[in-house]
Amino acid sequence: MKHLRWTLVGTAVWLSACASTAPPTSAPAQAPAQWQAPLPHQGQLGDLASWWQRLDDPLLVQLIDAAQSVSPSMASAASRIGQARATAVGAGAALMPSLDATASASRGVSQPAVPIASTAQAGLQAAWEIDLFGTNRAALNAAQARQQGAQAQWHDARVAVAAEVASQYVTVRACALLRGLAGEDAQSRQETARLSGLSTRAGFTAPAVDALARASAAEAKNRLVQQLTQCDIYLKAMVALTGLPEADLAQKLAAAPMPPAQIALFSIASIPAQALAQRPDIFSAERDVAAASFDVGNAQGQRYPRLSLSGAIGGMHVRSAGASDNFNTWSIGPLALSLPLFDGGQRSANVDAAQARYTEAVAVYRGKVRQAVREVEEALVNLRSSADRAADTQVAAEGYQASFAATQARYQAGVASLPELEDARRTALAADTNVIALQRERLLAWVALYRAVGGGWTSPADSTASLP
Repeated sequence: MKHLRWTLVGTAVWLSACASTAPPTSAPAQAPAQWQAPLPHQGQLGDLASWWQRLDDPLLVQLIDAAQSVSPSMASAASRIGQARATAVGAGAALMPSLDATASASRGVSQPAVPIASTAQAGLQAAWEIDLFGTNRAALNAAQARQQGAQAQWHDARVAVAAEVASQYVTVRACALLRGLAGEDAQSRQETARLSGLSTRAGFTAPAVDALARASAAEAKNRLVQQLTQCDIYLKAMVALTGLPEADLAQKLAAAPMPPAQIALFSIASIPAQALAQRPDIFSAERDVAAASFDVGNAQGQRYPRLSLSGAIGGMHVRSAGASDNFNTWSIGPLALSLPLFDGGQRSANVDAAQARYTEAVAVYRGKVRQAVREVEEALVNLRSSADRAADTQVAAEGYQASFAATQARYQAGVASLPELEDARRTALAADTNVIALQRERLLAWVALYRAVGGGWTSPADSTASLP
């Protein structure tokens, strides 16, 4: 017996020495050394986490809060946090002893000629699996990594909702400006058509010219109807995002001005790796790599011996033929060693599957890093492009508007023709539309950059945002 015990212990030590290690819990980020697009650094820079307040638009802050409170994606992310937390608790319990209480009672005859006996007993039973090869510890580490990833995904959902609401809000406000511009244009063309009709009936204007004026007025009215329809669609999308009543939301939006397209709203790290560290989805993918690594360790540990220890303590009360007696019992053991010998390759296949999942997690992580770099670079390019075009767009709008005003004065004086007036009007309208579109484009580029660099999220150790 003594020889057998030492043989088992020696076998366990030998297998422990032969156990292969798990792959690294992290993978190189492979981020570029510097951004290729220039960073927006002009003007006063604000903090990324609170940049909504820098727009000086309390309504936008209210809409973001409302949307986050009813967001199904945030609710789903919060549910996943609860699931991951419960899984981590369960994995941690495997490292600790278990304790169960037992109780039973019986009455009967156990042997012939023996009086009827009543028996009652109660006890405690304990069991503990000694984690020889870190199998259960690896499962706990994997569960904790996934819990951290789930928490980061909640922050990612929160940032995504804020960015979506901001983008939709900017679109709604720009649509309102375009609607006003289309209304003014339709009113102006309608007045030109009215005056042209009077002149035609008086015999001073050719019918073909009057037809052009009426066609121009009809075109402007059609454009206005299209703009009104588009704005109504945008409003309904905002209602779906925020869950607010449409009438109340429309009233609030009508009283809110279009936020100005500031030169700079916040700053980002000049080193890409530092900027990408702010993205919760990158952190979550990184924790997935760590979890997959621990899963490999857990699968490897399943191939080696398992050592368990059990024990019990109890008491028994027996009453028979008017007499009673009490018995107390306790035991430590057995100390059991289970050694897997043959399973048809199942445990080896589990290790291979875990290794494959680890390879997949690393590929997904690196892909997310490359995608994040692309999103930041694209947002920076759009910011620079909108900034470079801002001055020229404004000069063009002012120049075409001045030209239209002069042409309109000449037309009213009978010096310019109606085709000249309509051409100048069309050019001025397009220039004014470009100003609004560029303002919207710049604000959307800031929103995209906010989303691309993680929306001010920081690692769990430094995060101040509350979790569900």
